[in-house]
Amino acid sequence: MITYTDSVEKITFQMLQGFFEGWKKPCTPEEHLEILRNSNHIVLAIDSDQDKVVGFITALTDRMQSAFIPLLEVLPGYRRRGIGSTLVSRMLEKLKGIPAIDLTCDPVLQRFYSKFGMVPSVGMIIRDY
Repeated sequence: MITYTDSVEKITFQMLQGFFEGWKKPCTPEEHLEILRNSNHIVLAIDSDQDKVVGFITALTDRMQSAFIPLLEVLPGYRRRGIGSTLVSRMLEKLKGIPAIDLTCDPVLQRFYSKFGMVPSVGMIIRDY
């Protein structure tokens, strides 16, 4: 059964296996836990039968004007079950009232995010791997 939480209180790095696959500089589970702890908002999807995190989303915000959603990931074996959509919906509810919510994604993912009222934008980035 998949449950959702916005707390890392009972999360251990052992529950965070399998994320960041294919990244040029993947985070370790220990680093992943620190990312979750240091984010302003998080939502986690947990497979309670397996006692592991199977999806997560993070947000950084000034709580007034802007927010950035840097990370959303669902483990491969759990995709296409609506977990990613639930994570985004729950995060957008947390960010309700903030007028500027940004994220960057590859063009192939724009269709997914458009379901939540997001529109394509032009931006600039630095990636120093």
